[in-house]
Amino acid sequence: MGDLAIKSEPFKEIAIMEHTRFPTIDDLARFANIAAGGKTTGVYWANGVAFVYYPFPTTTEIAAKALIEEKRVYWAFVSYALMPEYRPLIETKERIMVPVINMSTSPLFQKVAQWLKEQR
Repeated sequence: MGDLAIKSEPFKEIAIMEHTRFPTIDDLARFANIAAGGKTTGVYWANGVAFVYYPFPTTTEIAAKALIEEKRVYWAFVSYALMPEYRPLIETKERIMVPVINMSTSPLFQKVAQWLKEQR
């Protein structure tokens, strides 16, 4: 292992191709459940926003190059809803249970949440 160096190199940019704001947190939970094919899925929470994102695969040469050379990552789609207070579980009236992962300690997720709040 000798001269092993470890360093943090955060992303410089997240390019979000499309975003959809749902009127309620229950609507977001239903969407996340359907998008996951009825399997258990979770949503992320930070800065008063719950969201789920779908990254663009880095298997394409262009996406891989952008990630490595420019520290840019592409998210194909983000769906979100405002959720002022964190809670660990969303339960809809249809009994869909969606865990919520608190990412409020992540500067990246905080910035994404703030950006999403500013969209109309």
